[in-house]
Amino acid sequence: MGHADRLIRAARRLSRALEPMRFRAPVTHVYNPLIHAGRAHRRYLNRFGDGPKRVVFLGMNPGPYGMTQTGVPFGEIAAVRDWMGIEERIDRPDPEHPRRPVDGFACARSEVSGARLWGAISKHWERPEDFFRDHFVANFCPLVFMEDSGRNRTPNKLPVAEREPLYAACNDHLRCVIEILEPDWVIGIGAFAESRARTVLGDLDLEIGRILHPSPASPKANRDWAGAAEGEYRALGLCNASSRRSPRA
Repeated sequence: MGHADRLIRAARRLSRALEPMRFRAPVTHVYNPLIHAGRAHRRYLNRFGDGPKRVVFLGMNPGPYGMTQTGVPFGEIAAVRDWMGIEERIDRPDPEHPRRPVDGFACARSEVSGARLWGAISKHWERPEDFFRDHFVANFCPLVFMEDSGRNRTPNKLPVAEREPLYAACNDHLRCVIEILEPDWVIGIGAFAESRARTVLGDLDLEIGRILHPSPASPKANRDWAGAAEGEYRALGLCNASSRRSPRA
């Protein structure tokens, strides 16, 4: 079984583990893009996840106008459709929040974090195949949590009783993804993702680092996210590392 097939199976196991979980107020709606955007997510895994990677970038969870709409981590629509060449039918979650509709690739809103991330990547790698030859982007948690107002609620803000089983399932999935892709590095996009990587993967033979999250809520990211992230990436010594380590025993 190839790497992509194993990733798809792992995503299905994660969805099954998350399905019975329930979340109380202030969370009123929970979306799982692995389900309603599953076709696009599977195409992403099939096209770009079939082989070992040198670096895996890890995000927190989907944004309302990124992976929620496209099934791709940080999946700003233009980047996914025009650069990656992915466009699939996206279903509507049930129930759907009236203030957070899922319009798929017809969504008129842009995910700022995704536009920044994939915009910077596409400037350095003209073709997606060149980037994904040695890199991959994943999220720790696939679920989107929304309050009655439509406001996002991040996983770390959930009550402990809800957070612990969620983290347990996502921990298992992250470890599975890393065992499949066998990277030399896992780079957390933001402090949360780095922390989860260190907690879950700290006993494995790999390096863990962090770059600034491209969120518009970050003043530093709004000043020059691409420049800051490239500087952090270079400081880890990755820009000059063009080959993988020897295969692990």
